[in-house]
Amino acid sequence: MRLLHTSDWHLGRAFHRVNMLGAQAGFIGHLVTTVREHAVDAVVVSGDVYDRAVPPLAAVELFDDALHRLADLGVPTVMISGNHDSARRLGVGAGLIDRAGIHLRTEPSAAGVPVVLRDAHGDVAFYGLPYLEPALVKDEFAVEKAGHEAVLAAAMDRIRADLATRAPGTRSVVLAHAFVTGGRPSDSERDITVGGVAAVPAGVFDGVDYVALGHLHGCQTLTERVRYSGSPLAYSFSEADHRKSMWLVDLAADGSVTAERVDCPVPRPLARIHGTLDGLLADPGLARHEDAWVEATLTDPVRPADPMARLTERFPHTLSLVFAPQRAPDDREASYARRLAGRGDQQIAQDFVAHVRGAGPDAQEAAVLREAFDAVRAGDAVREVAR
Repeated sequence: MRLLHTSDWHLGRAFHRVNMLGAQAGFIGHLVTTVREHAVDAVVVSGDVYDRAVPPLAAVELFDDALHRLADLGVPTVMISGNHDSARRLGVGAGLIDRAGIHLRTEPSAAGVPVVLRDAHGDVAFYGLPYLEPALVKDEFAVEKAGHEAVLAAAMDRIRADLATRAPGTRSVVLAHAFVTGGRPSDSERDITVGGVAAVPAGVFDGVDYVALGHLHGCQTLTERVRYSGSPLAYSFSEADHRKSMWLVDLAADGSVTAERVDCPVPRPLARIHGTLDGLLADPGLARHEDAWVEATLTDPVRPADPMARLTERFPHTLSLVFAPQRAPDDREASYARRLAGRGDQQIAQDFVAHVRGAGPDAQEAAVLREAFDAVRAGDAVREVAR
């Protein structure tokens, strides 16, 4: 069975001030063409279909167009909700849409209930694990401590239990939206850490033939059977070096996997340039970036006059301007952003405690801070679900 694995469409999202709906529509057209030209048997979409819980109407219309075009091909599609989606909103009408071969899986309680498709070699069971917010699903999965690893492990136990009841030789595919150990993040993903734990081990998914992951925006291979497709478009300058693609996966009769990447259209390349303003304007080596979306980091010791206007004369698609004057590492005038670079909320809070009282928090105090951050993040998730 040939699968096309994609995720993280983020329909409705802008890139800085640039509306991306046209580029997203171009990707949908490319997806449909790929399905037809590569004789794809099933499409899997591993979450973050939309960029926010209540997407703009134009994004909903584009999603509706995508569903109709996929259904017209007669190729089944299995889709889960991600942490940016409202699972309840995305899942509305799932029962009716299911009849058209579009299988939306947004309910955690249905983790062990697969979509079963057949090919010449027998059944393939597709299990959809929507994004599992630990604070919201810990009771459903009867876990004592709310954490990503605990709820994913419990959901996978249900999947393995169901798979054990099926005919010998039944192959299995799991769709999941999570941060898995070994994955490389970028700046455009929303933080989903819980209890200070940033990732779950890939071993949680042992026992299935292929795991189609979503959440991280870079296309990555964690193991031959566990892969991220990444987002089809770049949504931050940290993705400037990404090769945006989808996975074309062949699942053999014995469950073995081969995969190749199918590149996605690039609406405009990204470039990060760094130096003094005069240097950037004069450097002939930067000519290749004159048509790119540009993030310029200026290192001038004193902020120059009208930097954006001067930059856009040479780089008309400059979208981001960062000031990083060259100073000694211990310079007290270093920008607040530079001093916080690379630190998470927990570390920033602990550093503040140390600054105020001269000593950092002890283990018990650090745990209280961690619980407070988790409670705020979980509260935000609850409010999004209720919208």
